Amino acid sequence: MIEARHLRVLRAVSTTGSFSAAARELGCTQPAVSQQMKALESSAGTPLLIRTGREMRLTQAGQALVRHASGILAGLTAAEEEVAAIAGLRAGRVRLVSFPSGSSSLVPGALAALRAAHPGTRVSLVEAEPPRSVEMLRDGDCDIALAFRYGETGGEWDDLVVRPLLADRLIGLVPEGHRLAGAESVGIGELADEPWIAGCPRCRRQLVEVCEASGFTPRIDFATDDYPAVIGLVGAGLGVAVLPELTMESVRPKGARTVTVEPAVEREIVALTLPDLAQVPAVAATLDQLARAAAR
Repeated sequence: MIEARHLRVLRAVSTTGSFSAAARELGCTQPAVSQQMKALESSAGTPLLIRTGREMRLTQAGQALVRHASGILAGLTAAEEEVAAIAGLRAGRVRLVSFPSGSSSLVPGALAALRAAHPGTRVSLVEAEPPRSVEMLRDGDCDIALAFRYGETGGEWDDLVVRPLLADRLIGLVPEGHRLAGAESVGIGELADEPWIAGCPRCRRQLVEVCEASGFTPRIDFATDDYPAVIGLVGAGLGVAVLPELTMESVRPKGARTVTVEPAVEREIVALTLPDLAQVPAVAATLDQLARAAAR
């Protein structure tokens, strides 16, 4: 009989390419990984891995198992959570993944309210930007993904439950002594000759698209996923930036001033989950609290 724990090990070996790397990812020993893979191959009745020196490749049977593993593990997680709630435990476990500015602004209030209403519910949090966070959700590595997009419409989330939270406008950030620091509104074309400081890869791509639509390509001198670092670099007079307004919620922009940028650009912030997981009480309650935090 194929066991879920063996599928988790196979998926880790497939992703990392070796027993030792899989052991590190799973937090166990290499012999334990080897033993579980032998047990899985015994249950399957056919080899799942081909070992050539230090390299490890999946057989056709191994590829088939890995292809189905994510859906099986996500379904098992949903089943475990729902059964626990039906059994009257009034508890649950929610694995949340969020992008950093969501972690510092929306998540704290939502989780505090969730704990007050459902003290037995446990929530874990890790950070990842989309599209990685969305991949984690589909792979069964989290239950809710806090994500964002800039008006993309390609059906990228059609298989997921999408809970809209808020529209987050992009704002400009300039040094305090900048010629436009006191302006009520700034056309992004007025910043065409400035050095730029860019944020996460997805926001960076959006910045370039907005600037090019206004007739110029931004000269990006610095790029960092750390928004406080972006604000610090602007405050030090090293350039200008365009950031989502949510990133300013928990950071004091020392030495920098915010300005309204035209044309207006917004990113849509949502909470995503799988259809099966949306029925789990703890997941549904967390989604509700995230929506309330966004409304506040």
